Amino acid sequence: MRRIINSTYISLDGVIKNPQTWPTLEGHDDAGADLQLELLQQCDAVLLGKETYESFASVWEGQSGDPYTDQINRMRKYVVSSTLDETSWENSTVITGDPAAEVRRIKGQPGKDIVTYGFGRLGRALMEHGLLDDIRLWVHPFFIGGTDTDSLLFGHSPAARLDLVNTQALKNGIIILSYTVRHKSE
Repeated sequence: MRRIINSTYISLDGVIKNPQTWPTLEGHDDAGADLQLELLQQCDAVLLGKETYESFASVWEGQSGDPYTDQINRMRKYVVSSTLDETSWENSTVITGDPAAEVRRIKGQPGKDIVTYGFGRLGRALMEHGLLDDIRLWVHPFFIGGTDTDSLLFGHSPAARLDLVNTQALKNGIIILSYTVRHKSE
């Protein structure tokens, strides 16, 4: 069965919302870009909530010329939303109805793994329904501060047992913590 892998940027104080507005780290780390591309290449689909879909589409739709952009543009994209009626980004499909049942169906189809980004309502729902298999937290070396509970990874997340499978420190100070989710049946 395909695995669903979550990749989330997080500050040291637990903030996950709007990483595009965070401070820029000195010294771009090619290793981080390579790891993001490697993750995309082990997957053949992207699973997104509406807000993440709209944010990503505004950046990558219609762009080309680098491996990451070309890869994400050609991949199948599933968007979980009760309010989005149509999509403009190529290879995008809106999941309506029972998202957990539909994601379970997609996960059971033949293919490579599925990646999802951010940890909002979709990430929490995947955890609650036992559909999330791996979490990669990209811990950024700063505090955002002054935020609300909805902006935090830990604000409304369900209880879960995780097993650490890898850590990696990048030169720019980001630490990637990779976990496997221990499902209730394990």
